[in-house]
Amino acid sequence: MGNIFKAPGKAEQGTKTGQNTVDDSIDETISDVGDSIEETISDADEIETYYIDPVLVTGLEPQSVEAEQFRLLKNNILFPEKGTPPKSIMITSFSPSEGKSFVAANLAISIAQNIDEYVLLLDCDLRSPSIHPMFGLADSPGLSEYLSGDKPLSSLLVKTFLDKLTILPAGEIPANPSELLSSDRMKKLIYEIKKRYADRYIIFDTPPPHLTSETNAISRQVDGIVIVVQQGKTRKKDVLDLIDVYGKEKILGVVYNFARKGIGYGYGKYGYGKYGYGRK
Repeated sequence: MGNIFKAPGKAEQGTKTGQNTVDDSIDETISDVGDSIEETISDADEIETYYIDPVLVTGLEPQSVEAEQFRLLKNNILFPEKGTPPKSIMITSFSPSEGKSFVAANLAISIAQNIDEYVLLLDCDLRSPSIHPMFGLADSPGLSEYLSGDKPLSSLLVKTFLDKLTILPAGEIPANPSELLSSDRMKKLIYEIKKRYADRYIIFDTPPPHLTSETNAISRQVDGIVIVVQQGKTRKKDVLDLIDVYGKEKILGVVYNFARKGIGYGYGKYGYGKYGYGRK
């Protein structure tokens, strides 16, 4: 069982999840995504106990070495040496189990811990979703239901234990994930969120591109890409191949996950996630 995080308000011990969707009265259109993200839960009785996966070190152990590494990663992204910071960021890896979801979730938390920053975290790994259980959330409809046209987006956004961080879970595993994520509806979703709410940070947890085709479709619409590699597993050639696929100008850096003490910055700008944390 993961750690317990008790949000403010009444919460019964033993509650399994803390899932709260946005108010049904909100107009269920893409244009109201920002209102849904920023909406606070006024009824304290609705806030429940969350069982948080220990890998969310930035939320559970904010003074830890690992959390500090994510703050460094965040600061490199939010305060680049040149140009403006990317608002939409895709997190991916060359192969499964290198820690991409671990990095996506902890980076999202770290950004949302800033005073003025709001974050929307999308689980786009429709084949093997893992974001919602990290936050102690039960299975629920999400991105796949929206892309299938069955559910309005505003009803699918889920609050987390951190007020300024909202999740769009992957939802039920569909029979056609590649078609859904490469669809015009997905393109419109990304375009509308980026256009209307340019002050928000949007993080996409995506599957490895060499295993699926949909990641390439998403990569063309985001501002920047972070590649997660695993110490002792990912070859330098694999990383260089990904850089060639996406284009060097799109790559924000490479997170060196599972790295041993004393290891340098790996293949790119970053060398974070050092002490064995990390999941698919």
